Amino acid sequence: MASLRVQNLYLPAIGSTKSTRQRLNYCRAAINFPSNLSPKETHTFQNLLPVIKLDGLAQNQQYTVITEIAKRKPLGSPKESRLLVAKLQTIAEAVADRVEMHDIIGRQRNNWNHLFLHSINSFALSASLMTGISASLPSHLLALKLSSMLLLSAAGGMMLIVNKIQPSQLAEEQRNATRLWKQLGREIDQMLSKKSNLTKQDVNLAMDKVLALDKAYPLPLLPGMLEKFPEHVEPTCWWPKKQNKQNPTPVNQEKCEGNGWSQELEEAMTGLKNVLKMKDESYYVELGKLVLGINKGLAVSGPVIAGLAAIATGFVDAPIGGSWAPVVSVVGGALVAVLNTFEHGAQLGMIFEIFRNCPGLYQKIQEEIHSNLSEPEVELRENGELFATRVALQLGRSVSELKDFAVFASPSGKVEDMKEFASKLF
Repeated sequence: MASLRVQNLYLPAIGSTKSTRQRLNYCRAAINFPSNLSPKETHTFQNLLPVIKLDGLAQNQQYTVITEIAKRKPLGSPKESRLLVAKLQTIAEAVADRVEMHDIIGRQRNNWNHLFLHSINSFALSASLMTGISASLPSHLLALKLSSMLLLSAAGGMMLIVNKIQPSQLAEEQRNATRLWKQLGREIDQMLSKKSNLTKQDVNLAMDKVLALDKAYPLPLLPGMLEKFPEHVEPTCWWPKKQNKQNPTPVNQEKCEGNGWSQELEEAMTGLKNVLKMKDESYYVELGKLVLGINKGLAVSGPVIAGLAAIATGFVDAPIGGSWAPVVSVVGGALVAVLNTFEHGAQLGMIFEIFRNCPGLYQKIQEEIHSNLSEPEVELRENGELFATRVALQLGRSVSELKDFAVFASPSGKVEDMKEFASKLF
């Protein structure tokens, strides 16, 4: 348990004509060190302890500030540092391996989509052609009927499998996974380049990101595949969830200044978060529901029509078949090819996956904004200017354009009044 020791420092006030002094409250964390540390290591760690300005903070907030900064300081013996580096290098190797696996599997599943698309269309159209010419070749009627029934039955069975796994969606999942694994690999490389500042917290965070990506984009096909027709459309989550912090009590303008943050930037980020949630995220979720409904209808109707056409083919030239059986068989086979082309040629599964990933990105940005704004001590936040630049690039905007969202920070600002979406990329 750490204890707080407040030092009262008296410093001359800058710009004062009188020899007055300004009293500033600072505190330093006094931590009980492990008994096995050498005097040199103890002295080194003491020098790393932060001196933090705690004016206006409650006692529990002071303890939180001290604890959080102490956690971020690299500590431990050289042996422990080498162990952390070795662990992170092991994670980096696993990430590089994941990149190759997802890239290979993504190309394979993209080939599946093309092969199944053309095969099913060929089966259906060939069956329709055989049924159509069977009337002019009565001597070969039985062979043509059986061949047509076989092709239509095979087309219907293949459609059941393809509609279940949605190869275009599988390929899009692997493409996204490859991009995100490469991004994680670059982050780990940056951490490895700063070995002196590496902490156990960094290693644990990297491991959590690996597990979150594995869960969001699984490699196995069956079992473990993502549900292609979920009951509820939710944004994709490929990052480790943080424990939600309670909204902090409002702070005055003096307390939010520093580390690149200002009152204006906080209002802009709050308004941006509201617009992302109420406009961008909800818009793509609704589009995802629309595409999912269309895809589900095609996935059911295609095999059903193929089955009906195969049954009708069996009644061609039969007494009860009459003239309707050839029509149903020929038209049904052609309709199967049309529905299959519209579903898998247009890659509705891939479009649905895109409409899940876009709100996932917006949700991630919202969580990052909330995480920073929920931290009352600006020195513990990510640098405000750097954070604003990164968010602006993710949304395809300039940093100056983010100021336009400040009007939506207050409850009086209506998100519906904004003509543009927060993101310009998608």
